[in-house]
Amino acid sequence: MKVGKDQDKHLTYCTNIHPGESWEEVLIQLKANLPELKSRLSPDKSFGVGLRLSEEAAGDLLEGDRLESFKEWLEEENLYVFTMNGFPYGSFHGERVKDNVYKPDWTDRKRLEYTINLAEILAELLPEDIDGGISTSPLSYKPWLEEVEYEEVFRISSRHLAEVAFKLAQIEQQQGKELHIDIEPEPDCLIENTQETVDFFQHWLFKAGAAQLAVDHSFSQEEAVNLLKRHIRVCYDTCHFAVEYEDPKEAIEQFRDAGIKIGKVQISAALKVAFDDNYDRVSSKLKQFEEDTYLHQVIERNSEDSLKHYPDLGEALFADINTEVNEWRIHFHVPIFVDQFDMLSSTQDDIVHSLELFRDDECSHFEIETYTWDVLPPELKENIRDSIEREYRWTLEQF
Repeated sequence: MKVGKDQDKHLTYCTNIHPGESWEEVLIQLKANLPELKSRLSPDKSFGVGLRLSEEAAGDLLEGDRLESFKEWLEEENLYVFTMNGFPYGSFHGERVKDNVYKPDWTDRKRLEYTINLAEILAELLPEDIDGGISTSPLSYKPWLEEVEYEEVFRISSRHLAEVAFKLAQIEQQQGKELHIDIEPEPDCLIENTQETVDFFQHWLFKAGAAQLAVDHSFSQEEAVNLLKRHIRVCYDTCHFAVEYEDPKEAIEQFRDAGIKIGKVQISAALKVAFDDNYDRVSSKLKQFEEDTYLHQVIERNSEDSLKHYPDLGEALFADINTEVNEWRIHFHVPIFVDQFDMLSSTQDDIVHSLELFRDDECSHFEIETYTWDVLPPELKENIRDSIEREYRWTLEQF
């Protein structure tokens, strides 16, 4: 749906909330939820869709006349797809996901081929007058790698991303659809914060990736870099950047100064806890968020502002806690309309600050992405459509 003072922004929620790995399962969920949500939130205007397809579902959708049939259904319901989530390649519900969400990484051509399939789907579904984005994983996961392996992963990933960028440039030339891949930094991944992201773009993508384009397609260095800047961007997830204790204004300015576009803002809140003399009570409250489906990385900040990483909440809870610890921020997406619950809180303020900064920015894609409804503690759970509606209502107030 269009939002903002000039109605030049597009807001949606990510359908990774709904279970389903095959196209048939996905379509059932879309038909069960999208028309109802539209009737509540945008009865008289078109309603945006943030589509999540697994590799299996994307392959299914490209077979036969399924894509054309889906396009017709979207038009009948006055729905439009402008962004896709290409981060989780495989199963995302009902089983242990954890670090499998980063597989395959960007050194594997399976990730490249899956992303191109998504681009072909989006090019067919995207309305004529807007650009389209596909968020993707932040290259790889640090615990899988020795530090000496980072450079090889950067090099191969740059070449694969350059190949995808060239495909997107072809789509734009042939179909008039401007598409971009939006890399999503995440805690403990190969690019997890602003500085690491800028370093990758400047020292690898704009060099190794551009060099690959020059060899394969006879671009000049300048032409190659401009193509990459147009088609490879950043997905700014407000939860992830908050977990890293990043200041939104400084992060956004750093991307702008580096000539890196932000293609999508994912609106999500992290779990936050301030420690005092009640550590035992606080940790007992946190135990209800320990679960076996998703990774919940923890970054601890002490009184000297130094940071310590824990790969998952369970490991943090069993660690010996430094008496100087001030705060934990936890990669657990909690409802964005709640900022305080019991002794815990969220990074909702970071969302508010970020959206203020993006109000006059060229980025026009905004996607609500609380995907943890199935694993939230009971007191935070509601009917899924009611929960999504509440998240929209809160977000619309910010715009």
